[in-house]
Amino acid sequence: MSDERREAILNNAKYLREVRPIDPDEICEYVPDQPHPGVVKQTLREAAVDLGLREREDGTFVPAPVGPLDATVERAEPFPERYTRALEDRLIAEFGPGWPEGESGDRLRERIRTVKEAYLNDDAVTYDRLTALAYAIYHLPDYYAVGQYALEPLLAEDRLPAQLRVLDIGAGVGGPALGLCDLVVEAGGIVEYHAVEPGDGAAEVLTELLGATGPNVHTTVHRERAEAFEPGAEFDLIVFGNVLSELADPAAVLGRYADALAPDGSVLAIAPADKQTAKGIRTTERALEDTYTIYAPTVRLWPGERPAGDCWSFTRKPDVDVPPFQGRLDDAAGAETDGEFVNVDVQYAYSILRRDDARAIEYRPDQSRVAKMADAEGYVTDRIDLVGIKLSPDLRDEADGNPVFLVADGSEQVDHFAVLTKESILNGDLRDSEYGDLLAFENVLALWNDDERAYNLVVDGETVVERVPV
Repeated sequence: MSDERREAILNNAKYLREVRPIDPDEICEYVPDQPHPGVVKQTLREAAVDLGLREREDGTFVPAPVGPLDATVERAEPFPERYTRALEDRLIAEFGPGWPEGESGDRLRERIRTVKEAYLNDDAVTYDRLTALAYAIYHLPDYYAVGQYALEPLLAEDRLPAQLRVLDIGAGVGGPALGLCDLVVEAGGIVEYHAVEPGDGAAEVLTELLGATGPNVHTTVHRERAEAFEPGAEFDLIVFGNVLSELADPAAVLGRYADALAPDGSVLAIAPADKQTAKGIRTTERALEDTYTIYAPTVRLWPGERPAGDCWSFTRKPDVDVPPFQGRLDDAAGAETDGEFVNVDVQYAYSILRRDDARAIEYRPDQSRVAKMADAEGYVTDRIDLVGIKLSPDLRDEADGNPVFLVADGSEQVDHFAVLTKESILNGDLRDSEYGDLLAFENVLALWNDDERAYNLVVDGETVVERVPV
């Protein structure tokens, strides 16, 4: 298309966007040589991000919302059928209609086992085509949900724009990306999405799945390594989804993208909930406190303090439905698998970082009224008052034990666990509160747990626990 024709199309669109929905059938009448409406539509799609346009189902274009994205996440959407079809089409193209059976099914199941073991052992994973497909079968649905849930702390404070620019570092096969893109589009927004994914197998699967996101997600896949990619633009959201543990120096890589973050933008780092990777995300964020502000969930409540300790912190959400492709692969393996290839758990660790000093909890404790966890050695065996952020689901090993929750105030040098030994109407907020909530503890007994090398905050019938509004 000539530059003159393209400019005529865009000029007409700029005029009409202030008047009425932009109809490609109408615009083609005003353009020299009257190009086909399909050509006009494609031109508008290519310029939609710059023009701030959203394409409607009837094929017309309207201005996308300006300002914060109006969305909440009470429960993530089920894994959409269109992505199920796209993945199954790729599996059929690769292995044939009977892909869960025979040799192909055996290869996929063995590769899932290999990848799971590699993650647990912190071994490197090479994402060839087989690995990418196996990973997609096992992880797409739960990571799709994570991609929505992990945005809730930002959505709650209107910190994501409706016209969202996303950079996804180490995008893999795209689970979190698909979830966050769908969330934005279903709330009326548009997404300019850039993925950085060097693995050929993962990039190919990612590209195919992104093709099913719809016209209001504008995608580019960069087949480069995170350590070498040059963004060349600013982004509202930079995502590191389940990739930090695979980098030789995750803090250095995450830090090099600070200049690509918009002044009011956020970095979202996500990691699996297992102990090694969840602890790793805390180690990385601690190494970057001179570069970023920790927005959530591990807010530093006490000025000038920095935490230590393991901080195995993760959140748990409702299980997702079993997707058809997982069920087929598991069923084909026989009864002895006992659901080995079905993955419906939604558990993850996350860190949100910013550069504007904003924090999800804007609260400063009064040391004349509450204890600081950094001073734990001095208050052990005492009953004390303190404040802390709830940073785990119930961690007890057995259902008949006492509920246990990790809590922190950002000054702790050793982990603190709130142990609910006697529930009452006065301390029920410990159990009922959400991950990331700020809690006030009154008259809690502080003890040293020599087995766990941690402090226990014993919440009994004499203890009051209340959520603190922030």
